[in-house]
Amino acid sequence: MIERSKIYSYFLVICQFTCIALLVYFNHSNFIEAPSSFFFIVGIAFFVYIMLTNNINNFNIIPEIKKEATLVTRGAYRYIRHPMYFGILILMFPPLINTISTFNLSIYTFLALVLILKAKKEEQLWENSSQEYVQYKKRTKMIIPFVI
Repeated sequence: MIERSKIYSYFLVICQFTCIALLVYFNHSNFIEAPSSFFFIVGIAFFVYIMLTNNINNFNIIPEIKKEATLVTRGAYRYIRHPMYFGILILMFPPLINTISTFNLSIYTFLALVLILKAKKEEQLWENSSQEYVQYKKRTKMIIPFVI
């Protein structure tokens, strides 16, 4: 039987990908139109940068910590603890620029909330397993550099 914590983790991932799918499906042309294409390109470049500064063993789609995961504090991780989530927010920003609607704003806001919940779950797990993480958390922001 799957433990309750894992069910919650999978639920968050399903919510995240549902939001992304809805934003892309209903706004697919917004990702290639100017000026929103700028954010899409910046988001892709940011993901490449993150991939180059992180360890492949750390990546996990669900908010759980892999046994072989190590704390990364260089690159974007020097400023924010969850740069992948920041990258998702950048990538999914184009629909808000070209087609401002209650639907897009609601889905984007829900996506941001889901990413915050995922980040908090990961942080709770890290704090329980690493004193170094507790210190790291004190000097960095969660998702958005210099803000939150």
